[in-house]
Amino acid sequence: VQLQASGGGSVQTGGSMKLSCAASGRDFSTYALGWLRATPGTEREYVASIGWSADNTYYADSVRGRFTISRDNAKKVVYLQMNNLNVEDTAIYYCATSWGVGTTPLDVGQGTLVTVSS
Repeated sequence: VQLQASGGGSVQTGGSMKLSCAASGRDFSTYALGWLRATPGTEREYVASIGWSADNTYYADSVRGRFTISRDNAKKVVYLQMNNLNVEDTAIYYCATSWGVGTTPLDVGQGTLVTVSS
């Protein structure tokens, strides 16, 4: 599966941003999908993940209650709505497929940079 993330940019603390990730290739709907992020010097970490039927989700403690992951299998798109952003959310965000919610990523797309300034 090929993945292309978009929607990154700059926002001030407390603002919102929505990321999108378009997929192409193998059957999109059979995979769990997730968003990971990385900052310089750190490994990528899961931010959120969603099962193929969208009834099972995972959120990192640092974003739970502020971020919402969703997917549209017909459009082959996964979204990450980010609210109440803070400077610690500044990172490159990547979308990825996996067999299960929050499990080892299989395909990882190019990232999109999110910068939150105070």
